[in-house]
Amino acid sequence: MSALADRLKEIREAPAGDQIAAFFDYDGTLIEGFSAVDILKARIASLDFTAGEVRDAVMIGLRGCTSEQDYAEVLKATRPAFAGRTYDEMLEFGRDLFKSSTAAKLRPQMWQVIRAHRERGHRIVIASSATRFQIEPIAAEIGADRALATDVEVVDGIVTGRVLGRPLWGPGKAAAVRKLAREWDLDLSASFAYCDGNEDVPFLESVGKPAAVSPQSELRGVAETRGWPILDLRNPSYNTLGMVARTGAFYGSFFGGAALGVVRGLFSDDRTAAMQSGVAEGLDVGFALAGVDVDVLSGAEYLTSARPCVFVFNHQSKLDLPVMIHLVRGEATGVAKREVGNLPVFGQILDAGGVVFIDRANSGKAIEQLEPVVDKIRDEGFSLVVSPEGTRSATPRIGAFKKGPFHIAMQAGVPVVPVVLRNAGEVMWRGAQLIKPGTVEVRVLPPVDTSAWRPETVGEHADAVRELFIAALTDWPVTAFDDGRMTRTRTVFEWQENADD
Repeated sequence: MSALADRLKEIREAPAGDQIAAFFDYDGTLIEGFSAVDILKARIASLDFTAGEVRDAVMIGLRGCTSEQDYAEVLKATRPAFAGRTYDEMLEFGRDLFKSSTAAKLRPQMWQVIRAHRERGHRIVIASSATRFQIEPIAAEIGADRALATDVEVVDGIVTGRVLGRPLWGPGKAAAVRKLAREWDLDLSASFAYCDGNEDVPFLESVGKPAAVSPQSELRGVAETRGWPILDLRNPSYNTLGMVARTGAFYGSFFGGAALGVVRGLFSDDRTAAMQSGVAEGLDVGFALAGVDVDVLSGAEYLTSARPCVFVFNHQSKLDLPVMIHLVRGEATGVAKREVGNLPVFGQILDAGGVVFIDRANSGKAIEQLEPVVDKIRDEGFSLVVSPEGTRSATPRIGAFKKGPFHIAMQAGVPVVPVVLRNAGEVMWRGAQLIKPGTVEVRVLPPVDTSAWRPETVGEHADAVRELFIAALTDWPVTAFDDGRMTRTRTVFEWQENADD
């Protein structure tokens, strides 16, 4: 068994209840790297920076942080990113930064750790020396009960950039943990903590069950001496040129399949069927060339037995729709915003493949715009493939479900079939342009009957289906391997602790 597997077992055997907390550092623990780097990159990209700011950041990076005074210098260097802006602007800046870049650095294995603690009813707390603007987005994503962060002064709604109180660096972070324990009446001797930094030894000492996550050298030595668990969470690295070649082959196969569909359509009375079969076959080849396996673990029979239906899937990656086309194959339709239909070549492929385009800006006529979809299901026996989240999530967390797909299923009188995807976001993150080799695992859940649904309760039914997705991801089957990888296949990252192959 690996250190990660041992830790998960320890959590699941720990006492349940909210008198126990799990404290998570942010930089280097929940994410790989340092989130302040993303702030500087964003400012450089927008040309909103000074030469002195870049100089200070480089010097601090070279010197490193070995004391609270050093960290105070880090905060001073990043102060121009905050000062003079409103508090709401900074929170929005933090959310945008998280979605566009920082979320890609999240350690998938830590989601399993967080989930295990949540299942035991433990309090989830982020304790970080970073500013609240950097921490709040991830706190919201993981459903943290509290975010302990370095706070900056706000006067009349305007951020001055001056640090309030003691920075949550080293001893300051440990002090914040003890203060929260008094407020919540926590049992720190039974609580957990996770971090990577040399400065966080006092933080780990403040709880009874510490763990070092891919620790820096000094912390590794301390952890080894004291017998603390060391979780080395190293995701596999890939050759960029290889990824470029695989990604190019994937898209080439997609367009080649579309071209085959066009040719078939010239000799067929059903242009849509010809395009759909051609694209599906092209994607089959594309996935093989890209090194991506699509593994249906359960419920494959529902891909055909429940039709016509509304297939709903969780959405985190650009690969989600190709995966769904690969699974559903044909006699299906989708919904896309009108702007996509205007894209050269791609828009024409979707149009020929039977996709219905709607004007999202005209929300007042949303129901009317969906009538062609309902007709296609009811009159032509097509199935609808749609993500009820509406947009790609930056993390594995399931977002809120919109009511539209469920209204369609109810009006057409067909069942809803949930298709749960896992690891698509690790193979190709929402903001990525290149595909990594890997396995997308799929569970198709039993059809959900909609015959008794009413318009006024559709929101409740949408929430109930969302809970099915959450339960499926929570109970996902996993096989343990002696080499430390807790995954069914060599390239699924969520449980992977090392990647020697």
